[in-house]
Amino acid sequence: MSRIGRLPVVIPAGVTVDIKEGNVVTVKGPKGELTRTLAPEMEIKMEDGHVVVSRPNDLKKMKSLHGLTRTLINNMVVGVSEGYKKALEINGTGYRASKQGHVLTLNLGYSHPIEMTDPEGLDSTVEGNTITVTGIDKEKVGQYAADIRSKRGPEPYKGKGIKYAGEVIRRKVGKTGK
Repeated sequence: MSRIGRLPVVIPAGVTVDIKEGNVVTVKGPKGELTRTLAPEMEIKMEDGHVVVSRPNDLKKMKSLHGLTRTLINNMVVGVSEGYKKALEINGTGYRASKQGHVLTLNLGYSHPIEMTDPEGLDSTVEGNTITVTGIDKEKVGQYAADIRSKRGPEPYKGKGIKYAGEVIRRKVGKTGK
């Protein structure tokens, strides 16, 4: 039995979960609404304030889908009740970010500024040298943060670039002169 898959998903107050035919799960909460079509092989049920996922047999694919399905439902519930946040830090002389409306402008040492428009449902804020991406969909928040980071990833010699808050950059020793 999957250790993650067999755990029930606790539904907090103010959040409603609707399970339709074909395993279409809709979760509504104070921050918004998320809908996702999950694996049709899994059996998803509501049992006294909890969502329970069960699998039909013990094939390797079913074991994998069991934990995944439960985690996706849990991420939706957490997203609509609390939301997700990802912080990025900008390091480097002259590297900076600014925000105007829905457009994030990054000056990262290139000959031109990089402009990124916030995807629908996500919001980014800039405070000093920190960019914070917030939203209710964990997957979209992580992907947008990864897209921002990819514009100038941290380099190992001086640590310049954009990195996740709390990320440790393995530093290398530069050349030594004679």
